[in-house]
Amino acid sequence: MHVITKNLNNKWKLFILENDHGMQVHFLNFGGIITKILVPDRNGQFENVVLGYKNVYNYQMDSGFLGAIVGPVAGRIAGASFELDGKTYELEKNDGSNHLHGGTVGFHQVLWDAQPFESHHEVGVKLMYHRKDGEGGYPGNLKVTVTYSLNNLNQLKVDYCASTDNKTPVTLTNHAYFNLTGDIEDTISDHEVHMNSHYYLELDEERIPTGQVLDVRGTTFDFTGGRKLIDGIDSELKQHILVDNGYDHYFLFANEKAGTVKVKDEKSGRVLVITTDQPGMVMYTANNLEEGLELTEGKSRKYVGVCFETQGPPASLHYPDLPSIVLDEGEIYRKQTVFSFGVMK
Repeated sequence: MHVITKNLNNKWKLFILENDHGMQVHFLNFGGIITKILVPDRNGQFENVVLGYKNVYNYQMDSGFLGAIVGPVAGRIAGASFELDGKTYELEKNDGSNHLHGGTVGFHQVLWDAQPFESHHEVGVKLMYHRKDGEGGYPGNLKVTVTYSLNNLNQLKVDYCASTDNKTPVTLTNHAYFNLTGDIEDTISDHEVHMNSHYYLELDEERIPTGQVLDVRGTTFDFTGGRKLIDGIDSELKQHILVDNGYDHYFLFANEKAGTVKVKDEKSGRVLVITTDQPGMVMYTANNLEEGLELTEGKSRKYVGVCFETQGPPASLHYPDLPSIVLDEGEIYRKQTVFSFGVMK
C-alpha cells in the first residue's frame, strides 16, 4: 500500500491511494475532491466508479459538487438564515432564496492543507482547513480535519473532525456521484439499494423540508427490502416530481448512530456497502446534473450517478425535533463514513 503525490501546479496536488489489491482512490487538495475510484468488477476488471471531470481545472466552476467535501453545512438551509441563542445569521442565497452546501465558497472550493501517511494496515491523507469566524456568514473559528484512508479490505474510510470557539452549525459530507457499472453510458436506474430507513423528510416546492417526517411503508421510498432506483425515477408520486423525477431526499436511519446502505449493480457485479454513524443521508439521483459536461468517461446527463450524502439534517435548524447539527464551543464533531467495495457472490 502506498500514497502517490503529484503536483499539478504550485498549489494543487493530486493524491492517489493504492492498496495491495490494486484499488485506487484519487483526490485533490482543492475541495478534497475525489476524482476517481478504481475497483474491480466480478471479472476482476478495474474501472472508475465515480464521476469526475476530464479537465481537472473544471472543478473550479463546478456547480454539481462532484466528489467534493461539502460544508460547513451540507444540504439546504431554508431562507438562507438560522438563529442561535436569539441571534440571526444571514447566509448567501445560492439556491433560489435558500443556502446550499455552504455557499459558492464552501469547503468544496477551498485549498486544504494535506498530510499523507502510510502504515501497515492503511494509507491515507489528512486534510485540514481553518474557517475563520464570519467566513461565509457562519459564526465561530472552525478547525476541520477530513481524513481519507484506504485499507486492504477495499474500504475507503472518511473521518470528519471539527472544533469551534463559538456555537455553530456543522454537518459535513462527501458528494461523490457513484456509478457502479464503471461505464457512464449506463445510468444508475438499475442500481438496487437497500437501506435501514423507515422515514424520510417531506420536501416543498423549493426542495426544503416541511418538517413532516413521512413513513416509507408502501411507497417508492421504502428501501428496507431493496429497491431499484428506477422505481422513484419513473414514479408519479408528487415527492419525486418535485425534485425533477428521482430522489433528492433526506432519509433518517432506523438507528441514529448506525446507518447501513447496500448498493448492487447486477451488470458489473459490483457491490458498495456504506456504513456511517451519521443520523441519516440525502440520496440524490443526479436529477439536476448539468448535461454535456466533459467527464473522464464521457458526457454528463441525468441519472448518470447517485450520491449518498451521509450527514445530519440542516432542517434541524428550523425543526428542533430533528437530530441537531449545532456544535458547541469545546465540543468535538467526530463522524465516520466507510465505503466498502466488493462483488456479488
